[in-house]
This record gives sequence, structure tokens and C-alpha cells, in this order.
Amino acid sequence: MSKNKRPEGIVYSTNTAFEYRYNTPQEAATLPPQQQPLRISLDRKHRGGKQVTIITGFTGSNDDLQALGKQLKSACGTGGSSKDGEIIVQGDFRDKIFDLLKRTGYSQIKKSGG
Repeated sequence: MSKNKRPEGIVYSTNTAFEYRYNTPQEAATLPPQQQPLRISLDRKHRGGKQVTIITGFTGSNDDLQALGKQLKSACGTGGSSKDGEIIVQGDFRDKIFDLLKRTGYSQIKKSGG
């Protein structure tokens, strides 16, 4: 059984006709770009001195997060990952990502950190 699916309340039943109900997390609907409150920050902690640009605050489906992450990573010409509502781009690309998101239609963008 995966971490996402857990039976509700019942651990064991001797009833052969009993059907378990599972808690399945609902995926949030993707907000339009104008309503996405994104934060762009630079991080160096626990990365061996390497810098990464982190974009947080994305509200939406995992597929849309992956698509935006792929777009940003290809525009910067570098690698990274997209999971748990945040996009990680290897390197310091805060200004480039900020400009790209502005052109794409995201209006609630903030740079955070130093």
C-alpha cells in the first residue's frame, strides 16, 4: 500500500463482502498564471556549496508543475527538479526566471532572500 492511499478507520474485518474506503488526496486545480503567488529564492544549504534557484508557491496539478519546471529549466539551459509544489533550477538564475515568468503572464512574483 502506498503512502497516498490509506484505509479509513478500519484495520481488519472478517466480513468477506467488506470493501475498504481509501483516503485519496485531491489534486488542487491549477490557478491561472495571474493568480499564482510565486516566490523566487536562492539556496546554498546542504548542497555542497552549489547554488540553486527555488520557485515556491505554485498551486495546481503535478503535471502543470512539471511543465512549468521543464520550461524554466530549458530556458536556463540547466537541470533541476519539480516536486512537492516547488521547482528547483540548478544555478543562480533568479533574474532570468523572474523575467521569463513576467513574460509568460505570471504577475504575482516576488524575489525573496538576499
